Amino acid sequence: MEQLWLFENEDRISELHEALLVHIMSSLPTKTVVATSVLSKRWRHVWKTVQNLKFVSKYHQTFSEDVYRFFMLHKAPFLESLDLEFSNQLDASDLGILVGIAFARHVRNLVLDLDYYSNFSQLCAARFPSGLCIYDNNKTLETLTLKHSILLYFPYRVCLKSLRKLHLYKVHFYGKDSVYNLLCGCPSLRDLIVHRYRECMETFTIAVPSLERLTIEDSGFGYGCCYVINAPSLKYLNIRRFKYLNSCLIEKAPELAEAKVSDVSDIENENILESLTSAKRLSIHLSPLEWWNLLTFMLEASPKLQILKLTDLNMSSTKGNQIGQKWIQPKCVPECLLFHLETFVWTGYEWQRRDEKEVARYILRNTTSLKKATFSTKPIEPVKLKVFKKRREILNELASLGRASNPSDFVFESI
Repeated sequence: MEQLWLFENEDRISELHEALLVHIMSSLPTKTVVATSVLSKRWRHVWKTVQNLKFVSKYHQTFSEDVYRFFMLHKAPFLESLDLEFSNQLDASDLGILVGIAFARHVRNLVLDLDYYSNFSQLCAARFPSGLCIYDNNKTLETLTLKHSILLYFPYRVCLKSLRKLHLYKVHFYGKDSVYNLLCGCPSLRDLIVHRYRECMETFTIAVPSLERLTIEDSGFGYGCCYVINAPSLKYLNIRRFKYLNSCLIEKAPELAEAKVSDVSDIENENILESLTSAKRLSIHLSPLEWWNLLTFMLEASPKLQILKLTDLNMSSTKGNQIGQKWIQPKCVPECLLFHLETFVWTGYEWQRRDEKEVARYILRNTTSLKKATFSTKPIEPVKLKVFKKRREILNELASLGRASNPSDFVFESI
C-alpha cells in the first residue's frame, strides 16, 4: 500500500525533457509560468525559455516596469508570440521600449492593445515607434495586431518584409500618408483586417499587390468618406457596416472567390460590384432597408456564383414592417442562376414577408443546377396552429419550385 501511495504522488512531469516542458508551459498564462520557478531547483529556470508570453495590466501602475524586469531575466532569444494588453494610459517612450524588446527578441506574432478610456482622442493615444520599422532589421515578424489608443504615424515607408497578417482595430492614423507608408512597406502581406471608428480621413486607400484576404468594418458613420482598394491578388473580401459612405472603389480583383457583405447601404456608386465577377461564394447579411436591391446587384455582378448564403438573425428588426414591399425582379435572369448556383442557404427566412417570398420563389424557379437548398425560419409555438399550417403551405410551395431544378437536398429548419 505504501509503494502504491508513493507511485501516485511521484512527480513524473519533472522527468520530461525540458523542450517538452517549455512547449506545455507555452499554453499557460505567463503569470502561472513564472510561478513554477518555486516548485523545485529543476523548475527554477524553465520559465525563462518560454516563447509564448501574454501580459495584462488590469490598471496596474507599475505594469511597464514589471515587464521590463521580466525580460531582464528571460533568456529566450526568439519569441513565438507576445501579447501586451494595457488598461492604463501608456507613454510613447514605454511603448517604444516594449516594442524594441519584442523586435530584439525576433518576435513572430505581436499584439498591442491599449484599451483604456480615452474618448477615442488622438491626444490620449500612444504613438507607435515607427522608427523601429523603417530599417531592414526585423525579418521574423509575421503577424501584427494593434488595438485602440495607438497612433500610427509613419512619415517614411516601413520595412516589414516578413509581415503576412495585419490587424488594425480602432487605431488612429496620422493622415493618409501614414496608411500608404505602412501598407506599401509590407510586400508579403496576405491578410489585412481594418476596423475603423470615428476616423476623419476622407479617402482610405489600400494598395497591396500581395493581399489575398481583406476585411473592413467601418463603425464611424462618416459622411463623405470613401475607400479605394487595389489588390489584384484578392481572393476573400469581407465588408461590414458601410453606411453613408461616398464611394467604395475596388479595382480589378480577377482572383476573388468569396465575398461577404453585411450592413451595407447608401453607397452612391456601384464600383464595388465590378470586383465580384469571379466570385464563387457570396454571403449577404440582410440588414439594410430595401436589401433586395443589393441582392439583385450582387447576383447580376457574380456570373460564376456557386454558393449563395443570405442571413438575417435580427428577424425583421431592421427591415421595416411585417408585410414587406414588392420586389422588382431583374430584367434578365442572372447568369449565375441559369448555369452555376449549386447551394442556396437562407438563415432567418421570414416567410410572412412578401418581398422575401418573392425573392425565394424567383431564385428557386430560375436555378437549373441547384443541389442543396436550406431555409431556416423562426420557430412557431404549437398553439398557433393556423400560423403553423400557413408556413407549411409556403415552405411546401418552395420545395415544389426547388424540385424543378432537381436539388439533391432540400432542408427546412428552425433557428
